[in-house]
Amino acid sequence: MDFIENIRLAVTGLLSNKMRALLTMLGIIIGIAAVITIVTLGDAITSTVSSTMEEMGGKNITVLLEEKNPEVVLPGMSQTLGVSMGFDIMGNMAESDLISDEMIGQLWDRYGDEIQALSMIEQVGNGKAQDGRAYSNLSVSGVNEDYEKSESLTLLEGRFINDRDIDRAVNVAVISDKTAEAIFGQADKALAQEIKVHMDTEIQTYTVVGIYEYEELVMPMTTQVAEEDVRTAFYIPLSTARKQTGAPDGCKSFTLMAKQNIQPSELADKVENFFDVYYRDNVNYRCSAASMDTIIEQMDDIMGTVSVAIAVIAGISLLVGGIGVMNIMLVSITERTREIGTRKALGATNGNIRIQFVVEAVIICLIGGIIGIILGILCGVFGSSVLGYPAFPGIGIILIAVTFSMLIGVFFGYYPANKAARMDPIEALRYE
Repeated sequence: MDFIENIRLAVTGLLSNKMRALLTMLGIIIGIAAVITIVTLGDAITSTVSSTMEEMGGKNITVLLEEKNPEVVLPGMSQTLGVSMGFDIMGNMAESDLISDEMIGQLWDRYGDEIQALSMIEQVGNGKAQDGRAYSNLSVSGVNEDYEKSESLTLLEGRFINDRDIDRAVNVAVISDKTAEAIFGQADKALAQEIKVHMDTEIQTYTVVGIYEYEELVMPMTTQVAEEDVRTAFYIPLSTARKQTGAPDGCKSFTLMAKQNIQPSELADKVENFFDVYYRDNVNYRCSAASMDTIIEQMDDIMGTVSVAIAVIAGISLLVGGIGVMNIMLVSITERTREIGTRKALGATNGNIRIQFVVEAVIICLIGGIIGIILGILCGVFGSSVLGYPAFPGIGIILIAVTFSMLIGVFFGYYPANKAARMDPIEALRYE
């Protein structure tokens, strides 16, 4: 009996018991669909996180102090990654441990031809700009002139903080267009106007010198807040921030932006080696430097590991589906014992019988796999669209799903097929 005839017999057998065949396929369908859906959603979220972080500064290098012997390290996360995501991993440190302005100046003297920008930031805290009933939630930060360049801010009106503002430590501010519209009605009316910011126990008055375009940073699994309650950045001179907070000169971290023809990872290594000289004798802290592409790779690794782990758990249903296929094949062989005996009496070999039932199991799994793939694609596309990160399953995962479903058919179909092949034709013909 040729291979085509085996396929025809398998399809005829399935059509004669449609409901049973469908229920047999159900485990395969659910397993394949679940794996494809999860992998699609994982890829969508991973690519969105990567592109978002790339927009935050693909050429940026984060330079920061970290403990030489940290007591707590988050699994799979470096201190550099933690700081870049806003986690305060280190505790308080002495002023002598900070990266001094003199160190930064010497760094610029040595590698200035490779550095496009060097930005510094000093967090002041959260506040609220208010004028009567109108208000805007703010995150007040002191920055230097290069911050605009390293963060790729789009200035709509006026100018950004400059060195003269920092030298004089004046109360000037660059605000978002959202804040300008909330307090002054429209953005172009805010320039040169005074704005009052209510901090915990004090009120500071600033003169608006610039307005930047607010861009919402959408990250997966973040909680959305009402439009009027969105907190936007409020930039003031670095020296003004230090004066208000009482912070000393120096910093725990700063950001470098490499020039276009410079590899950020190579510059990061140079910067780290540069600071090793200063912190060689410091028993508590060292200075590390990591480029944004390194941080993106770390994030991709974390997201990839999570996606694979969840996909493996979902794949357990394929094992259950395979057991279901084996069970139904054993039932089918029992029901068709006389048929097997008749075929053997007419000259069919053990190999013919074995191939017939293996092909039938493969056909069941293949049809179930195809249905599962279609369902998985639909669920993956729909789910990623609902999350706001449209994606389509990769060809690789689809091919793996098809191959895996066929292998399940062979693996779980071989034992029943072999049992059928080894039947004694006389005993089979006597079976009632």
